[in-house]
Formats: sequence, structure tokens, C-alpha cells
Amino acid sequence: MELKYSLTDLAQAAKFVIEQSNTKTLLFYGNMGAGKTTLIKEICKQLGVNDRVSSPTFSIVNEYEAENDIIYHFDLYRMEDEEEAYQVGFEEYIDSGHWIFIEWPERLEKLLPQKANKVVINILNQDNRVLEII
Repeated sequence: MELKYSLTDLAQAAKFVIEQSNTKTLLFYGNMGAGKTTLIKEICKQLGVNDRVSSPTFSIVNEYEAENDIIYHFDLYRMEDEEEAYQVGFEEYIDSGHWIFIEWPERLEKLLPQKANKVVINILNQDNRVLEII
């Protein structure tokens, strides 16, 4: 499924991701500046998160309380290797049954669950994106 959206239509894009996903594990692909974190912030908002949502670039994972659930938000951009992932308990998070949002999943392809949706964001221009859910 594919959706073209502008940055002013983030709520529509987030709703699309939630509705089209058949799993609670979402892998976000896109170039630097594509809007992965921005989209995740809106998805979190729609799932009832009241906390401040930010990129976990340095902490690797952030945890948010949603309505009746928990969201684990990973940014693997600075992840060096699989050993580092094991040290932060990556597998336990993945097996938790909660929402899992992973930015830069290509950094740990071998550790990713098979049951996950890929959310691919491509930049059309400064204000417009194409979102594909695989």
C-alpha cells in the first residue's frame, strides 16, 4: 500500500500506517531527513502517548506509555554490531508483544523479526513524501 502525503498531512499518514499494519513491529526505512522520527511522533500521538516523543539516537531506545500499551522506539543508526544490540536487550524488547518502532533497521537485519511491516518513506520534494507499507 502506498500513500503520497505532505508534511501538513502527517495525521493522515500516521493513521494510514496504523490501519495498514498487520503487526505491532514497524521498521522505518528512509534517507536521513526523510521524516521517520516525525512520522513516529504522530503515530505515537494517535496511539495515545502524552509524553514527549524524540529520537533515541544516543539512548538507542525510548519507551512511551500509550493507551493500554507500551511503545519501544529504537534508533539503530549508531548501533555498531549485534553484540551491542544484545547488551541493550534488543531481543527481549522484540519479543515483548508491545509496539516496536525501529528507525534504521538495516543496521541489524539479522536480528529483526520476520513478522514486521516495513514503512518506507521516500522524499518527493521539501514538503512531500511517498509512504509505502510492505
